[in-house]
Amino acid sequence: KQIKGYEVVSCFGDSGCPNSAVSCACLSEDIRAVFEKEDILSFLKENVKGGLKFHHEFRVVLSDCPNACSRPQIADIGIIGAVRPRVVHHAPCTMCRACTALCAENAIVLDSDEERPVINRDKCLMCSKCIEVCPSASLDVDESGFRVLVGGRLGRHPRLGMELDGIFSHDQVLEIIKKCLKFYKTNSRDGQRFSHILSSADQIGLP
Repeated sequence: KQIKGYEVVSCFGDSGCPNSAVSCACLSEDIRAVFEKEDILSFLKENVKGGLKFHHEFRVVLSDCPNACSRPQIADIGIIGAVRPRVVHHAPCTMCRACTALCAENAIVLDSDEERPVINRDKCLMCSKCIEVCPSASLDVDESGFRVLVGGRLGRHPRLGMELDGIFSHDQVLEIIKKCLKFYKTNSRDGQRFSHILSSADQIGLP
């Protein structure tokens, strides 16, 4: 493998994975274009002493769903497909319990008085499975896009990426990446990883 200064890794969601919530395929191609334009390889060659190694590369990892098989939580930037469900009040719920039986996070309960599902936003991982299984369309898409995590790493002092607040569109993700790269190129010295120079998202002006 040739060192090119960055690595963009996607899960196998587009190959037919039944858990895919939002495809990251087009986004991953546009992210590669951003890295090529930013010329991260030249930046690293100028700033890293003793020659480049693969661990110097800036890594972006994408996953189509919160199962996160590609491990976006430990990348410089992690991106996870997300679908936020909503309760459709004009669509009568059959109280079939398909959604509650399916949800591994127990993020949905049925309100017997109101005869409708109630979603616990703190538990919901936005996988879209409850929407797919609902026979009465009582659950629908409120918002779809991508969750974004920044500053993850492994190594001797591992850290999970810090999740930004919200669900972001394709274009918003690209803008976030551009801001991260600008911060990285301004502050990284001698091959310092993004996560080692980032203590909070506020440094970059991220939500």
